[in-house]
Amino acid sequence: MIQGSIVALVTPMVESGAVDKAGLKNLVEFHIEQGTDALVAVGTTGESATLNEDEHCAVIKSIVDFVNGRLPVIAGTGANSTTEAINLTRKAKQAGVEACLIVTPYYNKPTQEGLYLHHKAIAEAVDIPQILYNVPGRTACDMLPETVGRLSQLANIVGIKEATGDLSRVKKIRELTSADFAIYTGDDATSREFCLLGGNGTITVTGNVAPRLVHEMIMAAMAGDKQTALAIDTKLSALHKNLFIQSNPIPVKWAVAQMGLMGKGIRLPLTWLTEDCFDAVSDAMHQAGVI
Repeated sequence: MIQGSIVALVTPMVESGAVDKAGLKNLVEFHIEQGTDALVAVGTTGESATLNEDEHCAVIKSIVDFVNGRLPVIAGTGANSTTEAINLTRKAKQAGVEACLIVTPYYNKPTQEGLYLHHKAIAEAVDIPQILYNVPGRTACDMLPETVGRLSQLANIVGIKEATGDLSRVKKIRELTSADFAIYTGDDATSREFCLLGGNGTITVTGNVAPRLVHEMIMAAMAGDKQTALAIDTKLSALHKNLFIQSNPIPVKWAVAQMGLMGKGIRLPLTWLTEDCFDAVSDAMHQAGVI
């Protein structure tokens, strides 16, 4: 089981919007040095919605190559078309990732049975560990714990990224799944409490900016060390809030650029962080001690 601080990696771009492969390599080395436990390639934070299929697959392959076995790589391969998700998942397996993160179909608003059949079809089509991803705030679709329990019975569905921020779901999902089914949070603000309740880690945006602190906080929480986890999380609390002051990944890309780790590129319809938000993000970075 992959556990700990799993960073939903930003995709560095030059100002024209083209993917910056050299910047991507820099980020991979930074996270390995800082103790990140695993990387998610081309998730929401990696601007999966605006990369075409060739770019999507190329970024995944580049990250796998740069990592070179030093930590696990999970590929974001979800889509609101089942056939497209199967195709992306196949290509990610060919690229050499350890697992795939598959978001619930967005915009379509399927039923719970539709969600079950969608993920079942992907699981049966591609023999690779698959992590469900539930983020109703973005998809307008909420995968209920009962559906997670059904899907967990499929051999290669190995976990879920639960991004509702509802801490009661840790217990509900655990009761419906086996002990070796991974339950990750996708909500930085509640990640400490989530892991203290028995979660297996976080798939984090904040970890792009403060990877070592997020790793240390999550490890403490998973070990049940409430005091240490709280002390570290207090330093991170402003980042958890202010990295979402505009739509993700706008603030986090600005923050990573401020750290000198990449340039100032982002793709429309997303835009660069507006000046009125600079101080809020910068202050949060200072509180965390990353600048």
